[in-house]
Amino acid sequence: MHIYIVTYDICDPKRLRKVFKCLSAWGDHLQYSVFRCHLNAADLVRVRSSLTDIIHHTEDQVLFLNIGPADGRGVLAVESLGKPYQQPERHAIIF
Repeated sequence: MHIYIVTYDICDPKRLRKVFKCLSAWGDHLQYSVFRCHLNAADLVRVRSSLTDIIHHTEDQVLFLNIGPADGRGVLAVESLGKPYQQPERHAIIF
């Protein structure tokens, strides 16, 4: 399991909402267009596939930044200026 910072720039409001909803199922919303996701290799393929179906490939952009293994690194990999960083609470969602 690795931690990914996923950030996006989506041109259409409808697609933007769909991307936000998709990423909300996979990670923690940190800022406007930024998510932190704990993903294994299979999850990474799934989220990329889901986003591929949503975005317009000549207008939109989604970036995945792999910041390394999730074990013991989540909070240590984030530094902030100004308002201190607070790790989002993780809640289990059961469908």
